[in-house]
Amino acid sequence: MQYKTIAGGKCPQLLIMLALVGCTSSQPQQPAATAPAPGATTQMKQEFDNPLLAEWTGPYGGVPAFDKMDLAYLQPAMEKGMALHLADIDAIVNNTAAPTFENTIVPYEKAGEALNRAFTYYGIWSSNMSSPEFRKIQAELAPKISDFRSKISQNTKLFQRIKAVYENAQKNPLPADQQRVVQLVYEDFAMEGAGLSTADKERYAAINKELSSLYTSFANNTLADEEKYVTYLTKDQLSGLPESFVKAAAKAAADRGQAGKYAVTNTRSSMDQFLTYSDNREMREKVWKTYYSRGDNGDANDNNQNITKILELRDERVKLLGYDTYADWRLQNRMAKNPKNAMDLMEAVWPAALARVKEEVSDMQAVANKTGAKITIAPWDYRYYAEKVRKQKYDLDSEEVKQYLELGNLTQALFFTAGELFNYNFKPVPEGSVPVFHPDVKVWEVTNKTTGEHIGLWYLDPFARTGKRSGAWATTYRSHTTFDGKKTVLASNNSNFVKPAPGEPVLVSWDDATTFFHEFGHALHFFASNVKYPTLNSGVRDYTEFQSQLLERWLSTDRVINQFLKHHKTGQPMPAELVAKIKKASTFNQGFATTEFLASALMDMKFHTLKDPAGLDPDKFERETLAALNMPKEIVMRHRSPHFGHVFSSEGYATGYYGYLWADVLTSDAAEAFEEAPGGFYDKEVAARLVKYLFAPRNSMDPAEAYRLFRGRDAKIDALMRDRGFPVPGEQKKKK
Repeated sequence: MQYKTIAGGKCPQLLIMLALVGCTSSQPQQPAATAPAPGATTQMKQEFDNPLLAEWTGPYGGVPAFDKMDLAYLQPAMEKGMALHLADIDAIVNNTAAPTFENTIVPYEKAGEALNRAFTYYGIWSSNMSSPEFRKIQAELAPKISDFRSKISQNTKLFQRIKAVYENAQKNPLPADQQRVVQLVYEDFAMEGAGLSTADKERYAAINKELSSLYTSFANNTLADEEKYVTYLTKDQLSGLPESFVKAAAKAAADRGQAGKYAVTNTRSSMDQFLTYSDNREMREKVWKTYYSRGDNGDANDNNQNITKILELRDERVKLLGYDTYADWRLQNRMAKNPKNAMDLMEAVWPAALARVKEEVSDMQAVANKTGAKITIAPWDYRYYAEKVRKQKYDLDSEEVKQYLELGNLTQALFFTAGELFNYNFKPVPEGSVPVFHPDVKVWEVTNKTTGEHIGLWYLDPFARTGKRSGAWATTYRSHTTFDGKKTVLASNNSNFVKPAPGEPVLVSWDDATTFFHEFGHALHFFASNVKYPTLNSGVRDYTEFQSQLLERWLSTDRVINQFLKHHKTGQPMPAELVAKIKKASTFNQGFATTEFLASALMDMKFHTLKDPAGLDPDKFERETLAALNMPKEIVMRHRSPHFGHVFSSEGYATGYYGYLWADVLTSDAAEAFEEAPGGFYDKEVAARLVKYLFAPRNSMDPAEAYRLFRGRDAKIDALMRDRGFPVPGEQKKKK
């Protein structure tokens, strides 16, 4: 996940958490310049000397004051930051000079710097360090943030100035980067209802305000279920589990006051390992149901009513703008352009994925029958028997592979890849020289290997803990820009690896290692930015996953394997025969992986192409939609609707989850460009084009045009199908 520029200012936000809604202006309350009254010292300190608003000081162009984070400062910082931002907007709209890029767009790009800093801390508390105390503040702030954004996105005078600059630029084009900024800013305001009537604007703002609270409720309900529902095992229930998992589970139980037991936490990393290795089918079923029922337990944290209300409000809002469905509105400025194009791609892949699932289930059932297990493969059996099939078909043991995937070595592999492709060097900063928000967080300085130029800092927060949302994501605390003095990048990667027992190595699965590379791809996208204006760092949802998905490919290159995938005990590199097995099995279980993802992406699109979602029963709709799609009974959506945070805890991925597949078409096609080059994945000429056209420009040019400049043509679906071991459209006919 990334911070993103939105209409109404560059208010950074974690997309998993906050709504992509607009912002507008009214005269802010100015603080009284008087001495504090007796007893008001704390309040006035928060107002006048708030470290969450203060400019970042220290080395590396200034860094966040994570060592001064105190929840007592948060709400005053956010409220004062919003007031300051609105004052910046007022200065723009009260300018009596004719609108120009310099007197309208430039100050708009500068607006809200103090609030951006406050949002950085807000995002950390939301995703990395949540607590009941924070959630109370979050619930109170959510509608205020929505109101603030509406005051900008629906500011008629501001939109008139932006529109004037836009129309003048259509007649007399500006330099390319300025032209792109004007286009993106104007389109954002138009999409957020800036041209509506006064009455419709009021309703639009009210909808956004209500949605902001619903998004917060949805996210917090999911997190509450992740924290609340922990499965405890006794010693006689550990059969099949790897030693490393058992030790970590013992520590997790002890940390929760259950010494002597073993905790399977309600997170994907913990659940996935347990379902893969546990011999105890009854406990597999329990862990599976606990994980996939998050937000769907009929209690105070149930999200079904939230889903219905969110869909109703989204539908009402886009109808104010004249669109038939939310999907029609949302996709107009994406690469897909409309729901049909997105559906066409998914429907082209779906049948091949279903066919592969049938093969996989047949193989698994045969193994179960052979071992005397009188069962029919169920969802909680899929990972377990898939692992047995993997061993049988490819003689590949995932636990054996993990012995070569130690987190420290994988981190060095990331740095090596960045050095080869981007000419970057990563050096640990001296301990204590840069504040961090948790002892687990480590920081590296990023420089150019040739010139020594400082590029930025990379923060890594690797481990799961209470209060940290599940999954993996990337963020920026500061993005690269040059229009107002050069700003260097502060980027962060966040994972949820299971923290080992003291003295034990951090060993991860091949899938988790792939995700580690994926999220680092986002970070490299941040570091590579060469844009001048903040708006150009924004992302296009069905393109922004491309760079990160592409970087996954370097994990399986020979140079990374030979240098960094070493046995954690012996230090010996991964044997050639094990590497061969991994590569031979690269398309193994693609039926499962593709189907669980596509089911979520299709459900996302089906929800948002409803003509009238009023009174929808989400559970029933999910069941009926999946049945109509012939969803295999042995697989569930990767993210079931009641905990589908991508879609219902913000608008970042709403009707955008298909974007991972759209981006993977580009990924597979781009990977073949490297495979065809003389130097393979380390070919200097192709790498230079990659950085120049696909990483450095960010959103300063149309993504489709950027890809054509890199590849010399548009991407084709053929490479994606080959990667997954699926039939390539047209090739079967040719063979006949």
